[in-house]
Amino acid sequence: MGRDVRELRSAWTRYQRHAFHDPSPTLAPWVERYWEARWDYAEPYRQKIVPYPNVHLSFGGGRADVNGVCSGYQIKVLEGRDHVFGVAFRPGCFRPFLGASVSTITDRVVPATEVFGPDLPTTLDVPAVEAFLLRHLPDDDPRVRQAVAAVELIANDKAMTRVERLAGELGLSIRRLQRLFAEYVGIGPKWVIRRYRLHEVTARMAAGGVIDWAALAADLGYADQGHFIRDFKSMFGEPPTWYAQRY
Repeated sequence: MGRDVRELRSAWTRYQRHAFHDPSPTLAPWVERYWEARWDYAEPYRQKIVPYPNVHLSFGGGRADVNGVCSGYQIKVLEGRDHVFGVAFRPGCFRPFLGASVSTITDRVVPATEVFGPDLPTTLDVPAVEAFLLRHLPDDDPRVRQAVAAVELIANDKAMTRVERLAGELGLSIRRLQRLFAEYVGIGPKWVIRRYRLHEVTARMAAGGVIDWAALAADLGYADQGHFIRDFKSMFGEPPTWYAQRY
């Protein structure tokens, strides 16, 4: 079956509009960003969504949901004209809001009322959603700071490719590191490392130019190109040369 031309060469920009907003200083320790997506499709479009280790609170389609971390890509069908407003919580920060291990909602969508109660915002803009979140602001939890620091270390250090090294940098045993990630991030440290290293692949795609796939695989810590391709396909649902056609 041929590809939908609307997914090639950034054609999605003709049908979708995205906006991002920074949180206030009070909420910045908890919220990474607010986001909005608008689309207008005369024919249904299969939107591929590749995950990061963020929990999202989303408002749209007449519902409000808490979206746990997804372990793999998702396909959402967009049709007609619609709008979604979302909150991306910083990785590692949602456990105090949830009151339970974040791994309990991994690969799940939970009605927002189950987490925040019935008093949800009816106006979908930054001031209204911020006021709502401030009413639910949790107490300080030092393990949140530890989990955030762990994810930030992965995101910022391109040479971080092994769980053993991460555990050593944080002064934790591998078992304690895995428990921290399950409880606060919702997914294991190996997955998070893999996701941020693969982000570097899409960044190079977006920059354009010819990519030496074998050299890139070695730069990312893969023993061989085949292992890199398998990891990429598992996360993105298609091989890197196929995915590159989207840019």
